[in-house]
Amino acid sequence: MQLLAVGLNHTTAPVSLREKVAFPADQIGQAVAAARSWFGRGTAIGATDEAAILSTCNRTELYAASDIPGGVDAAIDATARFLAEYHKLPYAELRPFLYTLPQDNAVRHAFRVASGLDSMVLGEAQILGQMKDAVRLADAAGGLGTYLHQMFQRTFAVAKEVRTTTEIGAHSVSMAAAAVRLSQRIFDKVSEQNVLFIGAGEMIELCATHFAAQNPKSLTIANRTLERGEVLAHRFNGRAIRLGDLADQLAQFDIVVSSTASSLPIIGLGMVERAIKARRHKPMFMVDLAVPRDIESEIGRLDDVFLYTVDDLGSAVQTGMENRQAAVAQAEAIIENRVQAFMHWIDSRAVVPLIRELHDTSEALRLAELERAKKLLAKGEDIDAVLEALSKGLTAKFLHGPQQALHNAQGDERARLAALLPQLFRTKR
Repeated sequence: MQLLAVGLNHTTAPVSLREKVAFPADQIGQAVAAARSWFGRGTAIGATDEAAILSTCNRTELYAASDIPGGVDAAIDATARFLAEYHKLPYAELRPFLYTLPQDNAVRHAFRVASGLDSMVLGEAQILGQMKDAVRLADAAGGLGTYLHQMFQRTFAVAKEVRTTTEIGAHSVSMAAAAVRLSQRIFDKVSEQNVLFIGAGEMIELCATHFAAQNPKSLTIANRTLERGEVLAHRFNGRAIRLGDLADQLAQFDIVVSSTASSLPIIGLGMVERAIKARRHKPMFMVDLAVPRDIESEIGRLDDVFLYTVDDLGSAVQTGMENRQAAVAQAEAIIENRVQAFMHWIDSRAVVPLIRELHDTSEALRLAELERAKKLLAKGEDIDAVLEALSKGLTAKFLHGPQQALHNAQGDERARLAALLPQLFRTKR
C-alpha cells in the first residue's frame, strides 16, 4: 500500500498557477471519484484505492492510498499526472511546482498542515476546519478507506494536541489583520472609508470582523444570495447588496475585499476603470483573497488602484516569528512522535492477511479434530479417551508445520528458526 501526498502551495507555486489547479467545493466529490478511477486503471479498483482532496486559497493537495503497481515512484507519477490531466494542464508545466511526499513524509505533512505549521500565517486555525471539510467531502464520495480514515483521524487529534499544548497560534497575524494594516498605508483612517466585502464565507466574516473594529464609515456585503449577505451584514450594522448590482455601485467604495468560490473573475478591468473615473481618481484599495482570483490581475496596473492578492499579504503576516520558534520546535516534536506511532500502525497492517490466514488454518484444524471427536462419541467411545485423542490430535497438527520447517532448514535458516520458534510458542530453553 502506497500512502501519498502530492500538491502545491504558496511556497512552491504562484497564485497564477494555484488558481488553475484549484477544485471548487462543489466539484470535490466528483474529483475524488475521478482520482480513484485514475488509480484503478488497468487494475481491479476496490476499497484499497483511497483519495481525498484539500483545496484552499494557499494549496491544492491530493492525499491517496493505493496499490498501484511499480512502487512509490509509479504511484507519485500517477498522482501528479492525475492533477495535470484533470485540470487539462501540460504535465511538464505543472510537475516542477509539485511536492511529492510518500509514506511517513505524507503523514508528517498532513499533521503539519492541520497544525498550522505549513500555513502562510504560522499557527492559523482556519486550515483545520478546511481540512475537516475536505475529509467530510471525500468520505461522502467514497474516497476514504482504512488508511486515509485512520490518518485523518490522527491528523485532527495531533492538531488539537499542538494547539492546546503549545503557543503556536498565540502570536499569529491573520490575513484579515494584515489586510487592515495594508489599507492603513493607503488611507490613514479606516473610519473615514466605505468598505465593501464580496462573498459571505468564513474568510469574509473574519475580514469583516477586523475592519468593523476600525469603525468604517460604512460596511457593505455583496453576495450572490442576498439573504445570506443580509445575515452577515446585520452582525456588523452594515447593509447587503446583490452581486449583480456591483457594477453600478462599485464607485462608492474605497476598500474592497473579495473572497468567493467563483471559478471566474467577478470584477473586470472595465468595471474598475469606470468606477475610478466616477470617483474622480480617488484611490481604491482592493484585496483579492480568492483562488481562483475574483479580481482580474490587470486591474493592479491602474494608477489609482492598490491591488493585493493572497500572496502579496504573505510578507505582512510574518511578524513575530522569533516569538514562535520555541512553540514550533515543541509542535514539531509532538508531530514526529505521532508520525512514528502511525507508521507503526501501518506496518502492523501489513501482517493482517497473514494473521487472518493463521486464524483460518487453525479454525480448519480445530473443526476437523472436533468432527472426528464427535464421531467417536457417537460410536460410544469413552469420553476421556476421546478428549485425550482430541488434545493430542490438535497439538500434533499445530506443531507439524513448525517441526517440518525446522527439519528441512539448513545452516543459517535453521539457526534463525531455532531462535524464533521458542518466542512464538513461548517455550523455555
